Amino acid sequence: MATVEKAAVEAVPLEGRGRLLRVLGVLFGLAVTVGITVGMGILRTPGEVAQQLPNRWLFLGAWALGGVYALFGAVSVAELGTMIPRSGGFYVFVRRALGEYPGFVVGWSDWLSTCGTVSAVALVMGEYAGMLVPTLAGREALVASGAALAFALVQWRGVRWGGRTQELTSLLKTLAFAALIAACFAYGGGGATETRPAQALSVPEGLGLLTAAVLALQGIIYTYDGWYSTVYFGEEVRDTARSVPRAMVGSVLLVIVVYLLFNAALLYVLPVERLAGQKLAAGAAAEAVFGPRGATVIGVVAIVSLLASVNGNTLTAPRVVYAMSRDRLFWRGASYVNRGGTPTVSLALSTATAVLLILFSGTFAKLLAALAFFFVTDLALVFLSVFVLRRREPDTPRPYRAWGYPFTTAFALAVSVAFLAGAVWSDTENSLYALALLALSLPVYLLFRRLGGKGENL
Repeated sequence: MATVEKAAVEAVPLEGRGRLLRVLGVLFGLAVTVGITVGMGILRTPGEVAQQLPNRWLFLGAWALGGVYALFGAVSVAELGTMIPRSGGFYVFVRRALGEYPGFVVGWSDWLSTCGTVSAVALVMGEYAGMLVPTLAGREALVASGAALAFALVQWRGVRWGGRTQELTSLLKTLAFAALIAACFAYGGGGATETRPAQALSVPEGLGLLTAAVLALQGIIYTYDGWYSTVYFGEEVRDTARSVPRAMVGSVLLVIVVYLLFNAALLYVLPVERLAGQKLAAGAAAEAVFGPRGATVIGVVAIVSLLASVNGNTLTAPRVVYAMSRDRLFWRGASYVNRGGTPTVSLALSTATAVLLILFSGTFAKLLAALAFFFVTDLALVFLSVFVLRRREPDTPRPYRAWGYPFTTAFALAVSVAFLAGAVWSDTENSLYALALLALSLPVYLLFRRLGGKGENL
């Protein structure tokens, strides 16, 4: 029967390849989650949600419900993170619960989508840099590639450097959002009391309301994505049994508070009718508060926010490849770790992939859209893993047990399945493309499995 001790033995690296260092704490867990989660989504998505639910209480209620989903997900995945204290994230849990091939699919898609996130976020940062500094206009790819490489170089020195950078950038992000929220309440003038009958939107009823709520929640759940980030560093966090649950639950609660306050601030500045349909809701609010300088304010907030996201995802992606290579499901050389505790080969592969996606973002747009489909699938498989391991390994030590199990985990699983069905229904083309990628993954898996079984020189 598998035990925590067995998992620890499996996590021991091969001689000469170095090892990950257990030097991160709760503060890092909070920082990496907030840094990855709070980003462009919260600046843009409120307009889409208000378009679907043009009532302030329904609007705020939908954001609160999305937070409940993230919180229930966190308490469920925290059980896996303490039961299997290995770095690598979802791949580690799904492989243990469902087998090597499902684990490979989750790991491969998770790694590619994380590299894609680095490229996408860095490109947006490049766009805002061009708005603030005219000489950088039209050089988004150069700025984005420079940012990705700069954070990779910092992390190359060691996990402590990467961790401290994450804590600093996430602190700056939190302060920037706090300042923006405070400014909205201080100088917004209660714009939500305005009445504009010509722009008034009717609230859907019956089945229409249910459909609108589902569509709104799709965007909200994407905006909360990243709540699980701490578990990617399982064997690098000190006192995993206590630190992982505290970091996961604490960071989700912090994100919920930030999101609810931010959306309440938007409603204080703008009536819901004006908020509805805004492509950059925060920009519209900033313009109402700061006038012509609003675009500059949002540009600064966006860049500060995206710095933490680029660094956090650059930290996360190599852990997935590292874990897969250690289990012989990827090139074994990717399991090399330097003296600073950084999986440098995996970091180099991940950064090179992110830069490639930056340079050829148009060519790989369909690939990234299809990988979004796997994001939902991966979440569903992780929640399913909680049930599978509870049944198959009831005696395995669980330093932390999911609060409210099985109801909280069942709720998170049900929402994920519903979200997956909605993704297939709303984007059938990319869903079919994702299924084609899934079919292609089988021969790739068999190839890596065959090569991995031949020895360590491969």
